[in-house]
Amino acid sequence: MPFRYIFKQLLMPPGCLLLLLLLACWWHRRRPRLAAGCFVVGFAGLLLMSLPAVVEHAARALEREPALASAELGRLSERAQAIVVLGAGRERDAAWDTPQPGLMANERLRYAARLARASGLPLLTSGGLHYGQPPSEAAIMADSLRDDYGVAVRWQEGHSRTTWENAVDSARLLAAEGVTRVVLVTQAWHMPRARWCFEQQGLQVVGAPVGALGLATARPLGGWLPESRAMWQNGVLLNEAAGLLLYPLIYP
Repeated sequence: MPFRYIFKQLLMPPGCLLLLLLLACWWHRRRPRLAAGCFVVGFAGLLLMSLPAVVEHAARALEREPALASAELGRLSERAQAIVVLGAGRERDAAWDTPQPGLMANERLRYAARLARASGLPLLTSGGLHYGQPPSEAAIMADSLRDDYGVAVRWQEGHSRTTWENAVDSARLLAAEGVTRVVLVTQAWHMPRARWCFEQQGLQVVGAPVGALGLATARPLGGWLPESRAMWQNGVLLNEAAGLLLYPLIYP
């Protein structure tokens, strides 16, 4: 397992918050004040991470781009030359003989298929190997688009490991065929970073966000009751916020 992955899981919630709780247990006799501080921060952090209300507020800060209006779909060919779908993980399931797109990837694929049928634009799937294990996310998504939605994929970019590499490698494939304007399909909270990466490669981007988390939803107690799903959602939002801040510092 790559060291970078282990470091990231310990540095980001819930890993760092669990470490604080462990330190609180370790220090509760020798350093009671420090232990109390670790406990308060760790417990409060886990509580906030578990609240749907926090998901909604955090997502609204990231989801800056509105969804495409239905009336716009048929005119996308006037604004772009291709549709790019970014990978979002893969899953194994006993019901299938081969790896399948993850839940977020399926959201993107369903929408990309709709856009392709409405506009007639060609598709590119982008996503590399999962810890070095084939097939690539790009190939898995292309198979799903063909088998589940009846839509063919023209290009597959199967080497990227990050959003930046998604953009670099996709732009290289598209440049060979003179494509400079793309419709970009990814999660709404991921769109700002993805758009920045693709625009850095000289591409004009029409955003096609899906899976918005910031939409107001009726929930018991207004979303201030802990839910297990919110823990994961807040985790991806926090990871995205960190990426949005760090990418301009890491990449030229």
